Order: sequence, then structure tokens, then C-alpha cells
Amino acid sequence: MSEVLPVILLGGSGYVAGELPRLIAKHPRLTLAGAVSNSHHGKPIVSAFGHLATAYPTEQFISMQQAIDGLAKSPHWIVLSAAPHGASANLIDQLLNTAEHIGLQMTVVDASADFRYSSATRFAEVYGQKHSTPGRLASFSCAVPEHLSDLKTPHAAQPGCFATAILLAVVPLLSLELAQPEFFVSAITGSTGAGRTPRDTTHHPMRQNNLFAYQPLRHRHHPEICELTEACTGQDIMLHFVPQSGPFARGIHATVFAQCAGGVAESEAVDAFKKFYADSSFVHISSSPPRLKDIVGTNNAMLSVSTDKNSIAVCCVLDNLVKGAAGGAIQWVNRLAGWPDSEGLLIAPAGWA
Repeated sequence: MSEVLPVILLGGSGYVAGELPRLIAKHPRLTLAGAVSNSHHGKPIVSAFGHLATAYPTEQFISMQQAIDGLAKSPHWIVLSAAPHGASANLIDQLLNTAEHIGLQMTVVDASADFRYSSATRFAEVYGQKHSTPGRLASFSCAVPEHLSDLKTPHAAQPGCFATAILLAVVPLLSLELAQPEFFVSAITGSTGAGRTPRDTTHHPMRQNNLFAYQPLRHRHHPEICELTEACTGQDIMLHFVPQSGPFARGIHATVFAQCAGGVAESEAVDAFKKFYADSSFVHISSSPPRLKDIVGTNNAMLSVSTDKNSIAVCCVLDNLVKGAAGGAIQWVNRLAGWPDSEGLLIAPAGWA
């Protein structure tokens, strides 16, 4: 119960890389041993993440070589990667190769897309580049933690933020036989979902007081959602997904529509969802449409279920940086280490944030 495991964080100065140390700082069984950034190594962590000044007042970014050289200091390591897609797999492979060579235990959770697909061919089709370490794919499983209770691999991958929000609605709709396997989704994300590098879609004058769709019906999370749904339910789905950029920094609001599979009263559908997620510390079913301000900064997801004679609609809100990325990754660490999912992640929302 008193075991504390050191964490190597990959990812430099991106938004998800800035969320992970915040969550690690409040986790009773994890300690940040090193945040790797070859471009920032030697610089204070607070130079990139001012909000971490009280948690990490003196810590500095380290290089990849420094992380590798320090592995002998502990027999068991946690690696959390928020590195960019296409770069994460190679960094993880370097650490795993060293751990295997010197006989250390290493548990990896990747928040990038590099291990979300079981097939290197499928990864290349979606991301337009070859997978750098295809031999490692079989050692990773990818799913929303609530949807995969029997993890048979030593490492895990966290689905994308849009994928997480949509899967939380679609998987129970199919598993509970509440909907036909064709789904229409409109989902709005905050500007942090586009990463830290400024661009037209994230620059504040373009984003504030604005709302616009992008990549309608062809977002890269589309095939990921379909593949993970089939893995969880055994069913193929048709998905029509329109992502949108919202005038806020954090959060996703997703609305999933489908045709009812049969005559089901709204109260019955709500009760079925509550039962489906009864063992979850983080997925809550609301009696009214959920609001972003009630979950921002937390690992919580809130869903509501509405029906009429022919249709069913599920609204889902979550924080794209926490439940949709860093928090989901920590939840996987807990699961892989044999700790409760909720360890270190029970965070009350700030409210009015």
C-alpha cells in the first residue's frame, strides 16, 4: 500500500504534458522522476508550465539520455507519454529496450495515437506515416478504461479526446441494445484540443465568440471510434461525425443521435445507462443535459439520455485534457498497477471556471 513508483514523462511542453505533472503531484503512489524534453532540457519546468510553480518549484526538464541513464535507480518505472503522434513510439521503444536489457519492470501508458491501433497498416492509413515500432503494438491495448475490465497486455494506450467522449455514449447504446448501429455525432471541443502551437483555429481573436466545424465526416478519430467500438461490442457501426471548435479552452460537449432499436421509455434508458456505469468512479448519468463547467479540470464525464418515439440522444461532457487524455492515462496506470481506478483522481470541479 505504501509503494510509490517513479514516473518518466515524455512530451515536452504540450498541454497534455502539462496536465500530467499536475495529476502526478496529487497522486499518493506516483512521483515525477523526470519530464523529458530534448529541446527544453535544463530549463525549469515552470518556464513552460507556470501553473506548476508550487508543485515543482525547482525541477528541470531532462534529456532522453538522462532519463535512460537514470533507470537503474529503481526496479519499477511508470512511463507516461504525451509526445507527438509519430514520435512517441520511438521514445517508448528506447526506454523499454533499456529496461529489458537491465532487467527492470516498466509500465507504459501512451496518450498519443501511436498505439491506438493494433495494426501498423491501419496506423499508416490514418496518420500517413509508417509506424516506427510495429513489433511493440501487440503489447498495448487501447480502450476507454470503463470499457475494458480484462487487460491482457502489459501496456495501455488512451483513446483520443473526441473518441473517449463518443465511445462513452456509443458503447452502452450498442451493448444495451438501445440503438441501431448508425450514429450521428456533433461534438464541440475547446482550443486546447488543437495543441499548444498557435494557428488560425486556436488563436484567441479567431476563437473567441466563434463556432465553426472542421474536417466534417473525415476527422482522424473517426476510424479509431469505429475500431474501438467493434472491439468492445463486436458490432460494426456507421458513424457520421462532425467536430466543431468552440470559444473556450477546455472541454468537449458531444451529442450522439441514433434510431432507437425498439420501444424504450426514456426512464428505462436512463436506468440502463446508470446500471452500465454503476461501478465507474468517473462516469455519471445526469437527469438533465450536462454542462462543461461541472466537469472542467476533473476526470469526470457526465452523460444525459433522452428519447422520443424513434430516436435516442446522449449528451456527454468531459475535460479533453483530463478524462480525454492525461486523466484517462493515469486511470490506466492505476489499473495496470492493481490500484483502484480512482486513486489520485478524485478531483472536485472548480465550478464557474
